[in-house]
Amino acid sequence: MPPGPRLLVVRFSSLGDVVLTTPLLRAIRTRHPEADTTCVVKSRYADLLAGNPAVTRVVAMAPREPLSALAARLDPAEYHARIDLQDSPRSRRLRRLLGGSWAVVDRRRAARWALIWLGVNRYRGRLPAAEQFIEAAAGLEVQPDGKPAEVFPTADDEARATALVPEGAVALVPGSRWASKRWPAARWRALADRLTARGLSLVAVGSEDERSLLNGPGVIEAYGLPLLTTAAVLRRARVVVANDTGLMHLATAVGRPVIVLLGPTVGAFGYLPYGVSAQVLEREVACRPCTASGSDHCPLGHHRCMIEIAPEAVAQAVERAA
Repeated sequence: MPPGPRLLVVRFSSLGDVVLTTPLLRAIRTRHPEADTTCVVKSRYADLLAGNPAVTRVVAMAPREPLSALAARLDPAEYHARIDLQDSPRSRRLRRLLGGSWAVVDRRRAARWALIWLGVNRYRGRLPAAEQFIEAAAGLEVQPDGKPAEVFPTADDEARATALVPEGAVALVPGSRWASKRWPAARWRALADRLTARGLSLVAVGSEDERSLLNGPGVIEAYGLPLLTTAAVLRRARVVVANDTGLMHLATAVGRPVIVLLGPTVGAFGYLPYGVSAQVLEREVACRPCTASGSDHCPLGHHRCMIEIAPEAVAQAVERAA
């Protein structure tokens, strides 16, 4: 690579995946300190890369922005290397619009679908998603450092979090984009009651429309905050309990130990907590995994993979972590 290579990294979404690009960005900065790195991401996730010293420029893709308009904001002649960490129909079209040679992440689709539909495990070990991204950039001679992802809340984010949440609270993440990945609300309430009875302070985080999943006595409600303010709230926690969702990865990016409740997905897909102390609670039911990323409902209607995770077992995991 030439001195100060100019790089283009594309990862449109989603929250957890964008967070998990940051070990690659850090590896690039370590191997090529003079690199000029442009990241393309959906506007709702752009703040996740704000303040990152490994990122020179963030190109935020606006909602419903035509790919032709996005491509017009990128000059392909500028880049010595282009990396597609999305490998979706949309990112493939962007690659065609920009032209040139691209490094592309191997999303291991064949192994994933063999495990879901045939029950056959064709994975060779567990390569975390963050290291799948690093693998895609092998031509840059980068290596993982084993450290977690990283985000950079501002001083204002930290001050707002301090005003909201006491240091050492237990953070609870009851939501998920997909209903099949959510531990039932009644179990979150039962967990909250157990933890408050043990004298622990609790804070619940998520989007505004997830507020109904956990609220009421003993729970500080920190829903609907900007992503970096949420990250600052999570940083103040002694431990974070979460469904398999993007905010779980955000918790790892501020160095918090996590307890993840894993239901329809499995660790072989690469999305277990990366680089931090973690406990994974899951039930080995025969129909797992039933999906690659989640679904609107349990295909069989029983949701045993989540329902059978007991609140007392989660409370005990919190005690071990604390």
